[in-house]
Amino acid sequence: MIKKVYDRSVKRMYDWAMNISAKPNAVWLLVVISFIESSFFPIPPDIILIPLILANREKAFMLAMYCTVSSVLGGYFGYFIGYVLYDSVAVPILDFYNYQKQFEELAAAYHKYGAWIVFGAGFTPFPYKIVTIASGVVHLDLSVFGIVSVLARGGRFFFVAWLLWKWGAPMKIYIEKNLGWLSVLFFILLVGSFALIKIL
Repeated sequence: MIKKVYDRSVKRMYDWAMNISAKPNAVWLLVVISFIESSFFPIPPDIILIPLILANREKAFMLAMYCTVSSVLGGYFGYFIGYVLYDSVAVPILDFYNYQKQFEELAAAYHKYGAWIVFGAGFTPFPYKIVTIASGVVHLDLSVFGIVSVLARGGRFFFVAWLLWKWGAPMKIYIEKNLGWLSVLFFILLVGSFALIKIL
């Protein structure tokens, strides 16, 4: 009974996304979600990108480009949030607990491996917003941040676009037949990413 209710709910969400993808303002919705997901929104843009590509396979790579550009710009906004909050919030707390030295050591390590951290978060289901804000907090070099963001986000979205462009019809059938467990897998990856943040 619970499984049937869950499957129906997932199917309704999928149908909603497919219906949205057929509307003229769907691309703008993709752009907005891609932007805000990189700084504070919890839902990744794939939920709109995938149905949009399935409905418009010939525009797959153009949609991936829109998604990439808006996501990278949103990443800069996340960076700005971290940059501003560092001076207004983080510094007084660090000074109060006398943790400034430890933070500086952490920041040095982040500067050393920051490019790999940004790339990993940008390409995988790991919440990208966490890394964009953290990059601003430690003042990661903006050019490094920008270049790696373009490579990571572009790599991810263009890879999804290529898969759906190449195997669009079979992929659509496969997704529709396996909506239930695919949504569970996606949820596990999302929750697992947030859990990993706490562990680290």
